[in-house]
Amino acid sequence: MNEIPDNFEEPSELYEHFRFVVDKGQAQLRIDKYLFAKMENISRNRVQNSANAGNILVNGSAVKPNYKVKPLDVITIVLAHPPRDTEIYPEDIPVNIVYEDKDILIVNKEAGMVVHPGHGNFTGTLQNALLFHLQKSDPSGETRPFLVHRIDKDTSGIMIVAKNELAQSKLARQFFDHTIDRTYVALVWGNINEDEGTISGNIGRDVRNRLIFAVYADEEKGREAITHYKVIERFGYVCLVECRLETGRTHQIRVHFRHIGHPLFNDITYGGGEILKGTTFTKYKQFVQNCFKIIPRQSLHAKSLGFIHPSDGRKMHFDSDYPADLAAVIEKWRDYSQFKTLDE
Repeated sequence: MNEIPDNFEEPSELYEHFRFVVDKGQAQLRIDKYLFAKMENISRNRVQNSANAGNILVNGSAVKPNYKVKPLDVITIVLAHPPRDTEIYPEDIPVNIVYEDKDILIVNKEAGMVVHPGHGNFTGTLQNALLFHLQKSDPSGETRPFLVHRIDKDTSGIMIVAKNELAQSKLARQFFDHTIDRTYVALVWGNINEDEGTISGNIGRDVRNRLIFAVYADEEKGREAITHYKVIERFGYVCLVECRLETGRTHQIRVHFRHIGHPLFNDITYGGGEILKGTTFTKYKQFVQNCFKIIPRQSLHAKSLGFIHPSDGRKMHFDSDYPADLAAVIEKWRDYSQFKTLDE
């Protein structure tokens, strides 16, 4: 059996969803007390924050922490993940913060940076860097980075981070409701037939290799995942696509595009680190190898993020430029497609 490697990525969205049906004989009780007693490893404060964020529904309607549960009430709760047990130390690491206020941070993460400590990456992470940044303005250490989603270590791009638990809870609800607007750009192998389309399928661990993921028709083998895509530019043997996520499963874009036969360029984990399309000519092989050297990672960038501000309800949208390595490899393929015939 394969072991989980140090750089293995966990689910991208950091919340859990629970459902309870109150027993027929249940006496009236505050819902925060009821859930505190019902759920393991949870503080009453986390339950109250979830209620105040509108994340606790009873029979389909949001309730406050003092709501009294009644027999046969149907309770659903979206609960943002608590801080990890791993102790996080502040580290003076450069990080590109493109926006900050009292509730949130918007970061443009560089490829190669792990989001949080764990699985052998205990230092040098985005969370270490943000803790150092936040302690400069709050030496007490009470202001901490609260994660609501991740992007892979070798994926670059825009992320949102909460600065308090209430903001985290409200953002978690938006991820759960699929109201977060996320766009990625990816360079993929092959010339996709359609100009736009949707990839859907349940994503779960690959039965032959539990270190990676695969798409299954059987919903019992994985979780629903939906990716919408649109071709931005075609270069003959590869094309540039924009992806919009409805769900945030582990490696979703990478798994989905491998599933339809178009792995991401230089995505070694999912088969994109080989020459999959093109000729057998030596010059072409050398061209592709040079492209791999330019972008020694999967060609994927989280380009933009849109959401509702957790405090004041403003619609916010953040966009980013292509990182230097992706921009360079796109330009190299663009030149190649213009000045070379595809049968060379």
